[in-house]
Amino acid sequence: MILPVNLKIMKIHLLSRKRQTIVAMLGVTFGIGMFILMMSFMKGMNDFFEDIMLSVTPDIRIYNDYKTDYSSSITKQFLGQQQNNWIVVRHPRPKQINLNLKNAPGIIEDLKKHNDVQVVSPLVSAQVLFNYGPVQLATILDGVDIREEDRLFGLSDKMASGRPEALLTANNGILLGYKLAGKLNVTTGDMVTATAPSGAQLRFRVVGMFKFGIATMDEYKAYVSITSMQQLLGKSRDYITDIRLKLKDMDEAAALAPALAKKYGYKAEDWETVNASVKAGNLIRDTFTYVLSFTLLLIAGFGIYNIMNMVIIGKMKDIAILKAEGFARKDIIQIFLSQSLVIGLIGAMAGLLLGFVLSYALSKVPWPEDEFIVIKHFPVNFDTLYYVVGMIFGLLTTGLAGLLPALKASRVDPVAILRG
Repeated sequence: MILPVNLKIMKIHLLSRKRQTIVAMLGVTFGIGMFILMMSFMKGMNDFFEDIMLSVTPDIRIYNDYKTDYSSSITKQFLGQQQNNWIVVRHPRPKQINLNLKNAPGIIEDLKKHNDVQVVSPLVSAQVLFNYGPVQLATILDGVDIREEDRLFGLSDKMASGRPEALLTANNGILLGYKLAGKLNVTTGDMVTATAPSGAQLRFRVVGMFKFGIATMDEYKAYVSITSMQQLLGKSRDYITDIRLKLKDMDEAAALAPALAKKYGYKAEDWETVNASVKAGNLIRDTFTYVLSFTLLLIAGFGIYNIMNMVIIGKMKDIAILKAEGFARKDIIQIFLSQSLVIGLIGAMAGLLLGFVLSYALSKVPWPEDEFIVIKHFPVNFDTLYYVVGMIFGLLTTGLAGLLPALKASRVDPVAILRG
């Protein structure tokens, strides 16, 4: 293939100083390779933490958010009797708090008809005590429709033993977190006794154990059927404390939650609000990774700038001869700018390959054994976007790094250079 004169000169310049060319390419290669590795790993970690977060958080939770300030209602009660006296209310206490949702069955049926809702999981939750000899362990006991709970949180994939469906067939069956089962020294088939806040007791048979990889779930959580929970609390069959939703598009939760709260008159929290601190942590890690990764690419760009600048200084006489022979400014710019772009292109392609190889190797490294973390290897996200960004940014930095020296070369006065 016959190359234009400018590209032939560019090729001669690149091959005449092979060491400098290779060093410049390696700078781009390692810069882009480290950029892809860091972005893939940090995104993989963020995805892992977000998956853990979402494994215990519904898209929307509807519940009765009871108030804690009863001073105004007490003041109104006494104002009618003592019109001219000061009333001082200290630490008022309600006589009774009803945590249940009124007309919960009707709300559930209405939510199942909603176009954006995929799963509706009712819940009866309370803190109970499990008896272990003279010791009583405080635990959150959830009464659920196990089929809907499985669809909501994928409970089947988190079972250490047994199956969630066993709650449907067992008489007063219970699923325990594996750490809680260890504390109680029980296994599948054993009996445990739960004590409600009212003092009522009910015995359950362990039909399975789950492992979420979260201490609050594995050590302090247990599941029973809704009817068993209602029986333990001495409540009617329509007693429901929470309704958890999974949407077809979880990103719609923040917009839908206020509308549901207004419609049903209860508090509705979306997953982003509940996990705001986790999302803030992910944003901070992402920002740090982007800043550090782009710094690596900029350093590679400065390396190319220095090399191109040195090449131009060493080629001043050659440039002067070219201009004296009639080469225009744009020809000089093309010669030296194309050199940096070739370095950037080859270095970027090698960097993409290096980044993929390093990311793949990291994804096969076993995660250190941990009794709480449910993960076998380091999490890595092979997102195509990072490879596209790495290629574009690599070409831009090398292009800009070569443009300034090329402009400098195009302004060389051939007469002054040849006169020495």
